[in-house]
Amino acid sequence: MTVNNLDKILLDALDEDIGEGDHSSLAVISPDASGEAVLIAKQTGIIAGLRVIKRLFELFDSNLKADFLFEDGDLIMPGDEIMHLRGSSLSILQTERLALNIIQRMSGIATQTLGYVEKLKGTRAKVLDTRKTTPNMRLLEKEAVRIGGGDNHRMGLYDMIMLKDNHIDFAGGIESAIVQAGNYLRDKGKDLQVEIEVRSINELKEVLVIGGVNRIMLDNFTPKETRLAISMIDGQYETESSGGISLDTIRDYALTGVDFISVGALTHQIFSLDLSLQAKI
Repeated sequence: MTVNNLDKILLDALDEDIGEGDHSSLAVISPDASGEAVLIAKQTGIIAGLRVIKRLFELFDSNLKADFLFEDGDLIMPGDEIMHLRGSSLSILQTERLALNIIQRMSGIATQTLGYVEKLKGTRAKVLDTRKTTPNMRLLEKEAVRIGGGDNHRMGLYDMIMLKDNHIDFAGGIESAIVQAGNYLRDKGKDLQVEIEVRSINELKEVLVIGGVNRIMLDNFTPKETRLAISMIDGQYETESSGGISLDTIRDYALTGVDFISVGALTHQIFSLDLSLQAKI
């Protein structure tokens, strides 16, 4: 996550929230007033987003002073004081909700991701996120997955060729899709990984005959079907399981020997971690 990309996200978010001005604060707080607030944990979990909110405070008011008592990826417990924030009372009030929105959501994602990662211990599998992210928040949400111990899949449509069911159907079938993808990469002089989704053992057999890919996604396979598919692929290609895999079933898939397991729920079915920014009087 580059500084420029992060700054754009934060500046757009500040503009969305503050608009022409925080009239609630401006109405009752003196421009010269200073204060202090404390970020307190109200739930157990993995803290994520401290680096992001540090940059938020720097962008909004360089005189705000944030002292962090934890680092991204640390385990926090109810009652833990995570950060002390000092400076203009107006600046604290105007950045409070955005800072909390970011850090609560990122911490929720990181905490949930760690739960999946722990299920994979002792196996070769890695858990991946997906493109099922909040619009304009993808960089932050994928960073939270990484902080929680997961791995990032492609960031967008631009950094990998991923031939899913609709691509294959619109292209006229598996062979046509693979051939056209290879031709496109050669014509454009691009070096991108190619992944193809298969929905059955028969489709897998077709891919194995054609080749021309780097990874095969086994979509909505059962663990038994996945084990068979892994034996058929026999290490020729990277493998990925996908489709409705939950915390209860992920280890069954990992034990098949699959390389990656993608879980959309990491970023689109989460509960924000309960944190509070409280003024010190």
